[in-house]
Amino acid sequence: MKLPEAFLNRMKTMLGDEEYESFLRACCGNPVRGLRINPMKITREEFEASAPFPVRRVPWVENGYIYPEDVRPSLHPYYSAGVYYLQEPSAMTPGDRLDIGPGDTVLDLCAAPGGKATQLAAKLLCAGEGGLLVANEISNARAKALLRNLELFGARNFLVTNERPDRLAAAFPLFFDKILIDAPCSGEGMFRRQPDVADAWSEEKVRKLARVQRQILEEGYRMLRPGGQLLYSTCTFSPAENEENIADFLADHPDITLIPIRPYEGFAEGRPDWVTRDLPESRLATLRRCIRIWPHRMEGEGHFLALMKKEDDGSGERVEGSEFPRRSRKSERKNPPAGRNERASRGGVGRKESRRTRQGEKKNGNPEDFRTFLDEMEIRLPEGRIEIRGERVYLLPDLPEEALHLNFLRCGVCLGELKKNRFEPAHQFALILSRETCGACLEFSPGDRALASFLAGGTVRFDGTEAQRQGGAGAPVPGWNLVLAGRFPVGWGKYADGVLKNKIPQSWRIEP
Repeated sequence: MKLPEAFLNRMKTMLGDEEYESFLRACCGNPVRGLRINPMKITREEFEASAPFPVRRVPWVENGYIYPEDVRPSLHPYYSAGVYYLQEPSAMTPGDRLDIGPGDTVLDLCAAPGGKATQLAAKLLCAGEGGLLVANEISNARAKALLRNLELFGARNFLVTNERPDRLAAAFPLFFDKILIDAPCSGEGMFRRQPDVADAWSEEKVRKLARVQRQILEEGYRMLRPGGQLLYSTCTFSPAENEENIADFLADHPDITLIPIRPYEGFAEGRPDWVTRDLPESRLATLRRCIRIWPHRMEGEGHFLALMKKEDDGSGERVEGSEFPRRSRKSERKNPPAGRNERASRGGVGRKESRRTRQGEKKNGNPEDFRTFLDEMEIRLPEGRIEIRGERVYLLPDLPEEALHLNFLRCGVCLGELKKNRFEPAHQFALILSRETCGACLEFSPGDRALASFLAGGTVRFDGTEAQRQGGAGAPVPGWNLVLAGRFPVGWGKYADGVLKNKIPQSWRIEP
């Protein structure tokens, strides 16, 4: 792999001749492959006892594992069940090092494709009921991938927004207990995984991104409540995007303090000597509390972390009645704010869904059909508020009034749709359930060929051959069945006359 000459010269100056050679060899080596298990669904001990391929622990991350290069975990049923998320080990570190408490309000400001957001969602639910994760992504296409990954993981208390950071800050001043900013960066730490990123690198791009990162940090500061914590991270080595940015941030905000990050023997300290900003020596020295992950020192890609705390002013209160920027009348007529439309985002329905509801389907659903479905399936719903908007049924967390003005894709979980004389469950509904919370379950062993066919979109015939001969499935019940891979839900099937019809949406199917 050919790396940019200017990048190599800078790294040689930063590291010195001897360490530079080790770094260069690592950059040209094979990337480390990792996955992170979902603690909402499985413990480390359970996973290690039943892992379908060789794994070994990532020693500095609670739920991380490294797997061999020749393994494809995305093809295993456990991936379809949200048992694990594929993520390289260094990228697991920021979410692991941001502590989440019961009832916390948490923001992942640059959240796509969802690796760190799924990590924070799981920590929030494992901490206890309540709380809210706001996962934001400015790109609409990437926000859709973010939403899918949160749904696949079985997250519930979340809001996926598609907003600029400044508009988000106007809606949520001094609101969040914990904020993660995994900032867009030059990606120098990912060159060996993504050579195209190296091809697009330039010194000007580094300078431009450093300015963007500072702006994002400022908006994060506006949203962080007194006493709250903000973790800034990048996957780059550039001091301009790392220590320099943090030094500028500290200089501009005396109430922000760098706090120590839970250590690991392979972590390197931040480097105050790479900073040109004039800071008091005591403040400059705290940059050593930042963490650098180097690929020649650890099994992972390059990463930088800085954990900061805002001084507690003793108020303990969030700002109410935010001053949200108004749109022009012309803009509002063309694209009305979601919170100002009765059918829009207030009930968890995004703007696109609300237009489809207004223009399309006939209103023929009966809420009683949903309650009948729950009774027949013996389903116990997780904690949350049920709302019906148009024909869709949602399980919602408590949504702040401020969010009603925002563009967002989803709040909470879409449970399904009310059709004529029936309720049609959504695929996402299956992924928040378990065999303990649903009575009508059909369990296949993870290695069952019939299950692989089902995940690819096929039907399963129960005629004394195929699925039953494989020893994986029990007897289905007439009507809806929650299909399990082992004990983990992978979707819905509908059984009649010896045939289990596939109800996994096309976009969620896994081709073998």
